[in-house]
Amino acid sequence: MQEQQIKGLNGWVEFLSSAEIPVLKQSARDIAALRKDAEHLGARAMAAVVLRDPMLTAKLLRYLQQHKHRSQEHEVVEVEQALLMLGVETIFNRLPLQPVMDEVLHGHLDALICALRVVHRSNRAATYAYDWAVRQRDMHFEEVHVATLLHDLAELLMWCFAPATMLHIHALQLHDKTLRSHDVQEQVLGFPLSELQSALAVKWGLPRLLLTLMDDACAQQPRVRTVTLAVNLARHSAVDWNDAALPDDYKNIAELLNMSAEDAAAMVVPKEMAQSSAGD
Repeated sequence: MQEQQIKGLNGWVEFLSSAEIPVLKQSARDIAALRKDAEHLGARAMAAVVLRDPMLTAKLLRYLQQHKHRSQEHEVVEVEQALLMLGVETIFNRLPLQPVMDEVLHGHLDALICALRVVHRSNRAATYAYDWAVRQRDMHFEEVHVATLLHDLAELLMWCFAPATMLHIHALQLHDKTLRSHDVQEQVLGFPLSELQSALAVKWGLPRLLLTLMDDACAQQPRVRTVTLAVNLARHSAVDWNDAALPDDYKNIAELLNMSAEDAAAMVVPKEMAQSSAGD
């Protein structure tokens, strides 16, 4: 794929609003398998596939917003509910399962690996947020789950359409670990990815609730704080469970869930890592 020569925040918002969002190769395979298995084809089975893919989730919610009925009174964030409203056939007939990310990044193996890491990190964060929302007795925990899954969508899309630029940003941060993501993104792109995320959500007409839940600036709200802390934990632990930022994450999670920092750490740290630390 040729690197997109696009300048400025507005240029990227316009391009990404007209471009066909890629999906994961596994998503296309799983949905094709469901289509052949009429016995198990339903909104719940389809939602399970969609919710493993941040890009497909975004495509579905964007499509729903663009085709919602005038009689629709409430915004829909939950994927299964969206599928029930649209019909599972929409995935087959109205949402292209092409291109797949592997094809978009053909010839850019390093960028593909980084993009897949973002997908993995987003799914881990969404799992944390789901669990914590349930613990807080949030009756709409699926909304928190979806918001967390989509929190880093702009980063994922930029890996797909500007791989060389994103690899340059990645290299700068590897060289100087004190660089803040916000600053280096603004230096290279002219804007931080958080601004692109917000601008895309507005341009695509995504539900206002989703915009709020994905906005770290609203972290004083408990549900937004759940999203933010889950994203932070997934990001800080992505490379090393000994990351210096993790003790603060455990403290913040403990405050959110009304438990001790030790219990918070025990809840999220993989057992094999905990045993390794104990052995040291």
